[in-house]
Amino acid sequence: MSPWPALVRLPARMWIASALFAGLGVGASFGAEAVPEARTLPLEKTFVGKDRFDVIVAKALAENWRSLPIGERVVKFAREFHHVPYRSFTLEIDDHIEAPSVNLRGLDCWTFFETSLGLARMIAIEKPSYTPQDLLDQIRWTRYRGGQCTGDYLQRIHYLAEWYFENDARGTIDDITRTFPGVQRITGRKIQEMTVLWKSYRYLRENPELRGPMKNWETYVASMPVYYLPKDKVAAIEDKLQDGDIIGIVTNQQGGFCSHVGMAIRTDDGVTRFMHASTNYHK
Repeated sequence: MSPWPALVRLPARMWIASALFAGLGVGASFGAEAVPEARTLPLEKTFVGKDRFDVIVAKALAENWRSLPIGERVVKFAREFHHVPYRSFTLEIDDHIEAPSVNLRGLDCWTFFETSLGLARMIAIEKPSYTPQDLLDQIRWTRYRGGQCTGDYLQRIHYLAEWYFENDARGTIDDITRTFPGVQRITGRKIQEMTVLWKSYRYLRENPELRGPMKNWETYVASMPVYYLPKDKVAAIEDKLQDGDIIGIVTNQQGGFCSHVGMAIRTDDGVTRFMHASTNYHK
């Protein structure tokens, strides 16, 4: 089990501690209304793994996962990705056009929780059937500022701390980090991973004119009031965690606020564990 630094809960809840914590908001809007897209990409490029999508959704419908609280629903979907290999940079799918995308053949720590959350939100909308576009609409809602993507790479949220702030503001999650005793604010942090490591990111590599504006976004993220719960205080609040709470792992290195993210899950033995896509275990 990885150490925790930060928390969030799905509305239900979310968080931040040596972890950040978030919960899933129960009052969240699940509609993810479509907006006109100036530029987009074809479905065969933006969605990988439709066969897996169909199997998972059929199981969710047969077992009525829609009736579960959203945190439990997220965990149900997350368990379906147990054997999916770890894969980085799956969002870098074009040289110029940004579009919501899903890859069910490979997940990293961010896309693992993001896809599980997207499926849990999608299934809450009662429909006779679901398509990959339904999931892509949910991904657009959480991945992009204001829930909109018109083809611009800079519309995507690239840092987890901003994802918390943005989605908390729109009611998708509840950032519950500061509800715990002992939280501290992170100060003096330089946010620069994207612009320092620009060669690793296809869009920044192929479009040098994006690097300056990206730096401006990093300055904005650095100004955010980010709080975390130190590792030595996590044990005292473990019994407050719920299935599906999103946990961001805070780093002490410059470049970003968080280095990893996963979800809380309470196993049958009553122990709270950290469920995540791991680079060490490659899944």
